[in-house]
Amino acid sequence: MVHLTRAIEFSASLRYRAAGLSEAENREVFGLAAEQHGHNYRLEVTVKGEPDPRTGMVMNLVDLKAILEREVMRRFDHRDLNADTEFFKEVPPTPENLAAVIQKLLVAALPEGRFDRLRLYQDADLYVDAIGSDA
Repeated sequence: MVHLTRAIEFSASLRYRAAGLSEAENREVFGLAAEQHGHNYRLEVTVKGEPDPRTGMVMNLVDLKAILEREVMRRFDHRDLNADTEFFKEVPPTPENLAAVIQKLLVAALPEGRFDRLRLYQDADLYVDAIGSDA
C-alpha cells in the first residue's frame, strides 16, 4: 500500500453563524469569527493504493488534479462559504465542518477505496484531519 498526497490552496470568506441562534448569541458563541472574515486554506489530500504495475502510479496526478479542481476549487475558491454554497446555510463553516464537506465530496468523486485522508489548514497553526471514507 502506497499513500500519495497532493496539496492545493484556496481562499474563501465566511462568518460563523449557527442557524437558530440570534445575532447576539452567534457573537457570544463565536466571538470575532461571527463577523465576515477570510482564510487562505491549504488542503492536503491523500489517496492510497497499490501502484499500477504498468504505470507505477497509485493514481494519475492529472486525474487527481482535475477532481480537486472540480470538487474543491470551483466550489470554494474565492467564494463566500455562507452565501455562495448550500453547505453552510444551517451550520457554521468551521474548519471541522468544511473538512467534513470536502471529505464527502472527494469520497464520492475518487475511485472507490482510493480516499485515505485529508488535512485542511485554516491557518499555519490550525488544521483539521478527516480520515477514512466514512463520509
